[in-house]
Amino acid sequence: MAKLIIIRGNSGSGKTTVARALQRRFGDHSMLISQDMVRREILHVKGEKNTLALPLMQELLAYGREHCEITILEGILSSQRYEPLFDSAKMLFGDEVFAYYYDLPFEVTLLRHQTKGSREEFGESDMRAWWREKDYLKNISENALTAEMSLEETIERIYRDVTMA
Repeated sequence: MAKLIIIRGNSGSGKTTVARALQRRFGDHSMLISQDMVRREILHVKGEKNTLALPLMQELLAYGREHCEITILEGILSSQRYEPLFDSAKMLFGDEVFAYYYDLPFEVTLLRHQTKGSREEFGESDMRAWWREKDYLKNISENALTAEMSLEETIERIYRDVTMA
């Protein structure tokens, strides 16, 4: 049975790091859909206001459902702007959706951003403009990932949730 893992949160939360580690842990037959990769590199679209990425991400979800055991979707993925994507996720994967939201203070995301290779591409003022407080999904239940959880604990929790279900 195909399963979907959704990892969301504000910029600098740690979504990409966790998603990549999970894909390595799950190994073959896992697929990672990164919002930034789709927007910035595949479509060369800046900003979330233009949701040109939405239909492509929906197609990638459908592909993952048909061809992969595990599909991982990660990104800021605003709950309002990407609501059709989450509707598609629910329709495609049913009860096999495991959703996580990084519920972190702004200061923590700012500190984490400073450890990234892309830290020079944008800074605090950009991150404040993009910030969405407690942007939980309305139609999919999400588990909170907090600042107290280490990277290893986060990966282990998600892996255990998905494999024990």
